[in-house]
Amino acid sequence: MLLSSLHGNRQKLDGGAMFGNAPRALWSRWAPPDAQNRIDLACRCLLVEEASGRRVLLEAGIGAFFDPASKERFGVVEPGHVLLDNLAALGLSDADIDVVVLSHLHFDHAGGLLSAWSADEAPRLLFPRARFLVSAAAWQRALAPHSRDRASFIPILHTLLQESGRLDIVGEEGLGAHLGPGWRGHLSEGHTPGLLLTEVPAPGGPVLFAGDLIPGAPWVNKAITMGYDRFPERLIDEKEALLDDLIARGGRLFFTHDPALALCRVGRDARGRTEAIEGRAALLREAC
Repeated sequence: MLLSSLHGNRQKLDGGAMFGNAPRALWSRWAPPDAQNRIDLACRCLLVEEASGRRVLLEAGIGAFFDPASKERFGVVEPGHVLLDNLAALGLSDADIDVVVLSHLHFDHAGGLLSAWSADEAPRLLFPRARFLVSAAAWQRALAPHSRDRASFIPILHTLLQESGRLDIVGEEGLGAHLGPGWRGHLSEGHTPGLLLTEVPAPGGPVLFAGDLIPGAPWVNKAITMGYDRFPERLIDEKEALLDDLIARGGRLFFTHDPALALCRVGRDARGRTEAIEGRAALLREAC
């Protein structure tokens, strides 16, 4: 099993929104803002290449589906579809991916499933051979969003996924029933209903794709949440339990939004607070 971290299109979002109730004097030390109070964010994906030849992609990033005005509004940095470029750098295309696992269907995690914006044609669904996995609760939230996060979804994507015939809804049977022994899914409700966090059974200890539960190293501190989280107190409780479990099992975290770190272990500082340690900036076909 080989793991690779793959960047998608980067994004800039308001730092105050990303750090919830943490004051700017604190979060600006971790993520210096620009003149518009925006901070740099990655939209990083994890590619798992198994000995069997199966390729599993965890998320697809934000992609390049936005029209120019929306691209500016949501702070998308690059004009092209960066994830496709980085797959090509490994000698792969979207047609070589067998499974795409989506933690949820907010556009910065699923928009990369769509082709780049064109004034002449509607977006089309990429990854023509892949099966798409999403939790039952996350799928229902996408179909009937709350007014608070309606703008975070892409209705045409949901239609294309349904029409593909390759959408698999993960229910009580769990993620392992779809991906096989060793694979595990953790459900979280604090950020959005049915957030599906994939645990990869890597040789050096499990690797957890932490999604928006822990989007980057500063959020390993259990008290730090985002303004986008629907239930921050519940998220903190979920995070604490998950981090305690990972520490006990020697697991690692994979970050989707941290601009500098792809992977870390979890440790505790002198006051017993959880923190990111042994950080890695990137993985390139590594047997972790």
